[in-house]
Amino acid sequence: MSNIAVRNRRNKRAGARWEAEFRDELRQAGYDIERLRLTGTEDEGDHVIRRQPVRHRPFLIAETKNAKFEPGTFIKEALRERDNYARHRGHDPRDVEAVVIVRRRGASWRQAYVLSTVEEFFDLHPEAAP
Repeated sequence: MSNIAVRNRRNKRAGARWEAEFRDELRQAGYDIERLRLTGTEDEGDHVIRRQPVRHRPFLIAETKNAKFEPGTFIKEALRERDNYARHRGHDPRDVEAVVIVRRRGASWRQAYVLSTVEEFFDLHPEAAP
């Protein structure tokens, strides 16, 4: 096996461990979190968190990352997966929020970064494309 293949497998395992740690720790903290299955171009994100009582939107799609920090790419992926989740389950996309949870090296899972957009965070209507 090539060095690249070995590295890729190691990185994939580290990412899977991070996803499991995030899910398990949030469950212990009392959150209703479910791991979502990968479905290629129809991917729905890594986890859905059902919010009770509803503070913002009832569903939160969390895309977890243990990789080089690329916020624009991460957000674009999370928003696409949010739309897939809503479409597959017959939800209004306005009921589903998307965030990216990015692991911080050497820090607790609680110290991970949470990425969103101003539009998403404040529930603003989408702006027309320039």
